[in-house]
Amino acid sequence: MKRNYILKSFFTAAVILSSIAYISCSSENSEPVQPVKKKTLEEQIQTGFIDEVLPAATSPCFQGAFYRKAMSSQDYWLGIKGTFVVPTLIDDPNRVNPAKPAQYLDNASIYLGGTSDGQETDIGLTWEVIKDDNGVVSPDRKAFRPFLRRTAYKSEEAALYKNAPAEKRYYWYPGETVTMSVQVINPKKILFIVDGAGKHYEEEFDAAGYQPSFKAVFKRVNAIDQVANEGKPVQATKAKVIGAKWNKVVLFRKVEGKIYEVPMNTKRYTDMRCPSAANFSVAKIETDDSESIDIMGTP
Repeated sequence: MKRNYILKSFFTAAVILSSIAYISCSSENSEPVQPVKKKTLEEQIQTGFIDEVLPAATSPCFQGAFYRKAMSSQDYWLGIKGTFVVPTLIDDPNRVNPAKPAQYLDNASIYLGGTSDGQETDIGLTWEVIKDDNGVVSPDRKAFRPFLRRTAYKSEEAALYKNAPAEKRYYWYPGETVTMSVQVINPKKILFIVDGAGKHYEEEFDAAGYQPSFKAVFKRVNAIDQVANEGKPVQATKAKVIGAKWNKVVLFRKVEGKIYEVPMNTKRYTDMRCPSAANFSVAKIETDDSESIDIMGTP
């Protein structure tokens, strides 16, 4: 009996020692477990936040104009800012506006804006008439002037379109470099700033659908607009808008109580060329996400 007990105890001890040796050997031969590296805030700003919504791969075109749009995802963005070179409009001489014979049925615009809670905004520069030093309005379009547009918002606001005053300090011309931004600064308020070539325009714009707590989409757009053609197929034209270049574009986002400028690189926007990619010549510089854009009504 005693002999059996001793043998059993010996066998148990041997099994335990063997298990320990196996575990020790396995630990020595296996790869050490590496801790998961968390992205720093700077890395997230450059490459994507942990909870960031990705942009759609594609988006349907709205009829009525030729336009190149870079559109963000719907996320907790607070606005957009970009630096660009003002383009040149080359008119189609066969598309004179019969209601305004000194003007044409095609026009140029370059703008920002977005959509929040169903309310859309277009805010930027458009080729416009001006007033001369004597206060006389030019019959034809002569300079880019700021404009602000919003759609109606539920029962709170009516649709609105307005221009900056027709004053020399608010005229921008082809070839000038401009920095432009739209930013949600308070509930129902967008701050619009245009600055460049020694000129500056700034306005707080009412937009009830825009709130810091809402997810929103923001965009940058280069366009050939067509008079009285919204929602209709584009009209054939030989008009061109050439020489535009976006040098830098950022989105605004609040993180831990501080607002950061986040690069709006190719991973952060939907690339739209409407109605067809054939109407655009886009040259990209991948190192800094800048791009030049020419628009041709007839490819």
